[in-house]
Amino acid sequence: MSFIEELKRRNVFRMAIAYLVVAWVMLQAVDFALEVIDAPGWILQVFVLVAAVGLPIVLIFSWIFEMTPEGIKRESAIDRSQSITPQTGHKLDRLIIGTLALAVVLLMADRFVNSPGEVAAPRHAEAGSESHVSEASEEADSSATDNGALTPEAAAPHALSVAVLPFSAMSSGADDGYFADGLTEEILNSLAQLPELLVTARTSAFAFKGQDLPVQEIAQQLGVRHIVEGSVRRSGERLRVTAQLIRAEDGFHLWSENYDSTEQDTIVVQEDIAAKIAQALDVVLDDDKREAMRSAGLRDVPAFIAFQKGNEFYEKAHGVEEQIPALREANRYYDQVSQRVPDYAPTYQDHSDLYIHMLMNDATGSTRGGATAEEIQSALPMAQADNRKAIQYARDDAQRFDAELDLAFISSDWAGMSARIERHLGQDGCDHATWIDNIAIPMGYAQLLVPRLEQRVACDPLASTNWSALVRGQLWAGNPAAALESAQQGMQRAPGSWLAMQNNSSMVALERYEEAEAALDAQVLPPFVMIFNRLMIAAARVDDVEIERQLTLWKAEQVGNEGERYFNLIFKAWLGQSEQANAMAAKVDQHVFGSPALLTVTLWCACGAPFDLSATPKLAADIAESGLSWPPPSPIRFPLKDQVAEIAVSSGK
Repeated sequence: MSFIEELKRRNVFRMAIAYLVVAWVMLQAVDFALEVIDAPGWILQVFVLVAAVGLPIVLIFSWIFEMTPEGIKRESAIDRSQSITPQTGHKLDRLIIGTLALAVVLLMADRFVNSPGEVAAPRHAEAGSESHVSEASEEADSSATDNGALTPEAAAPHALSVAVLPFSAMSSGADDGYFADGLTEEILNSLAQLPELLVTARTSAFAFKGQDLPVQEIAQQLGVRHIVEGSVRRSGERLRVTAQLIRAEDGFHLWSENYDSTEQDTIVVQEDIAAKIAQALDVVLDDDKREAMRSAGLRDVPAFIAFQKGNEFYEKAHGVEEQIPALREANRYYDQVSQRVPDYAPTYQDHSDLYIHMLMNDATGSTRGGATAEEIQSALPMAQADNRKAIQYARDDAQRFDAELDLAFISSDWAGMSARIERHLGQDGCDHATWIDNIAIPMGYAQLLVPRLEQRVACDPLASTNWSALVRGQLWAGNPAAALESAQQGMQRAPGSWLAMQNNSSMVALERYEEAEAALDAQVLPPFVMIFNRLMIAAARVDDVEIERQLTLWKAEQVGNEGERYFNLIFKAWLGQSEQANAMAAKVDQHVFGSPALLTVTLWCACGAPFDLSATPKLAADIAESGLSWPPPSPIRFPLKDQVAEIAVSSGK
């Protein structure tokens, strides 16, 4: 008799199956009991270890001993003709079938209890830029209070939510940190293609880079149930990657694996990690999903290293007042990416940002950041070319529609813009058009946009710009109380100067002036931001002394700076100096980027129409072509501006 046949005769295989099935059911019961008594997560790990150690013991026992009518005896002492192993095997079969039935019942009960009425979480955006982040889930919608403000900590995390933390670089090569970040982002992008999963965006996940915090605390801040972490070590051509998927509530490792390979196999390793994580979360992968995961990233090691370097400068640019020099450096690396992987849409979206800032600054009279007249003249065609490539290489219809909206906005090609906005509002998920806020909020779509802004916060809760957009949307939707509550939550989780400005706007809209001033006193903000906020308060409460003081500070701040029209236009509007505001707006209107710039000024003013449309004929024509309404609503009341408007109406002007 062969060895395999002897294993079968002695019921070793049956015993192994019976042991595994019974152990699994018992571990589920132990897990439930430990959860009820709120026991530490390591206790369950001990039970798992004991069960694992027990398996070889049971197998050895079943090989050496045998059940007989007289009890357990050594197999070697039993006459083969008297053996009852067939009867014992039938009993084991019944045990296995019964236990499997119980396991199925437990699984169904778990799905019913833990996932009542859940809908599939929409997929996450590509993670290359803070401009392309948002997320939708049923939980996000249910986390709103009666007045519309988000309370993320009040809602339980989505059952299939995960954050991929930056993998640690365990070697010290010049590019090893960028390599680890790129591998992390490739895994994140792959997982984000699965509609069942809610995947935290790069901005929030990478906020924990280099921090040694418990996974429970990180998961709570990000609003997820699972954390992926790992490490990367490179030595010459050798590559060692360690990855693990952790259930945050108890620290239990649902899956972990080590990969020893070469750098040439990086893409294979990344794809396998993403697939194993999805399977560990019980996501069924069909051919379409696998293809979506494979096509999500760059799939080129030098390209994703260059992309990480570009992102570093891109993020630096959006944290300083002078943005153009850092964006130039970012584009040097983005050019390297597009040369190696010409069909990766996020590269072109981020690459266009340099030209948009050149145009916006030039149109509004702000500093050019060293841009030459030739560069500014070619900036719009360059930005348009980038957006056309983003459209051409878009991953799906939603991403393409949003890129088309962006191209139409920056090109002042606003025909059918209302339909574009409504199509965006009808989408679900993380992706969003870069310029959707600038046109949808002031042009009457704020209330409809708020749910999409809530999705962006749910996806990327540590991105201050997402909280700022949400607060602004709620404020323009006529709900300053909700805006203030969201601003307070956002400042606790993701403070930033833009969010501080929206917090101030919400207080001013509620006429809580003293509270607004106290909040400013407690913060350290750039001088121009502080002046902007304090002048807003003074204009709203018509404090002539403070108005004069802040204008004096502003003039001193502008010495040596050619920036004049952008904030000055807003200040003139707040103070009811309509003739000066109209004159400034007329200059902006003549610029090739005049209409997008003026609509952005309108958004920041939060004062209705900062200028008369008759002073800006190009913008007037674009609005007429768009089918959008004018004037916009006024989220904040500025008495001096309102008085001028009332006089104009009464005089028939």
